[in-house]
Amino acid sequence: MRRILLSTIKILISAALLYLALRKINPSELISRFTVTSLFWIGMAIAVTFLQIFIGVLRWREISAACGAPLELGRAMRYNVIGAFFNQTLPSAIGGDAVRLWLVARAGAGWRAATYSIFVDRAIGLVALAILIVASLPWSYNLITDPNGRSALLLLDLAALAGGIGFLIFGALKWSWLKTWWATHHIHACAVIANRVIFNRRRGPLVAILSIVIHVLAVVIAWCVVQSIAAPVSFGQVFLLIPPVMLITLMPISIAGWGVREATMGLAFGFAGLAANEGVNVSLLFGAVFFIVGAFGGLVWIFSAEKAAQGSAPIEVPE
Repeated sequence: MRRILLSTIKILISAALLYLALRKINPSELISRFTVTSLFWIGMAIAVTFLQIFIGVLRWREISAACGAPLELGRAMRYNVIGAFFNQTLPSAIGGDAVRLWLVARAGAGWRAATYSIFVDRAIGLVALAILIVASLPWSYNLITDPNGRSALLLLDLAALAGGIGFLIFGALKWSWLKTWWATHHIHACAVIANRVIFNRRRGPLVAILSIVIHVLAVVIAWCVVQSIAAPVSFGQVFLLIPPVMLITLMPISIAGWGVREATMGLAFGFAGLAANEGVNVSLLFGAVFFIVGAFGGLVWIFSAEKAAQGSAPIEVPE
């Protein structure tokens, strides 16, 4: 009952935010801007999204190996593509992660190692995103002149950065009760692994580079979408606006980020002195690209060996 209630709330939030965001755009005007060139740019966005998934696979393999759950490249790629499908279809912001966890555990790695690999992967990605936003703050402040927008950006990023740094510091603590008390044991273990990965001489720089590339590719995807409708937005503006929007979209309060992303993108464009409706247009097409990639992931899932072996066993999605 609780899971149904939470899913219903997320659906209502997505629907309400989408309704408010869609009031800012003219669908017929948006459609009229599509040309043959638009198809090329959308195709480029889809291709870059698959490249982003592949780079994510490379990072995940490094982290999984440190968690005692080594993954073959082909298997990890298949799991990530399948995860992209469930990110779009399950009523949870972490639906794809839950399915990846399930697949890794069923493949023989065990539930603990599989869970740690997913959690640490997400945590490191969040830290990298926060660092990227902090590094671009001087330019963001030049772009965003609205005091409320500046304050919101600073508060958001400091909160994310503090959470990431706090997580790493937590892993460096040596208090014995952290390893024995059930409420802290697993989180502490994940934090220890994250530190081990980040501060490893070989693995750390590689994971850091892959993490930054993943977020930069999200900007490139958005830029391709901008080009597809010839929106009057520069690459530099996209580079500064997309990472904070992605950070907010990570909040598990909607279905696949729908609604939250559109509302946030429209607001971010407005704070930057751009047309809010263009932000919503870009966000809708950005989401559509991930939906298309997710649909491909659905085909991979249907014809995968894991689906054939699933039988009637349910996939448990964390709340």
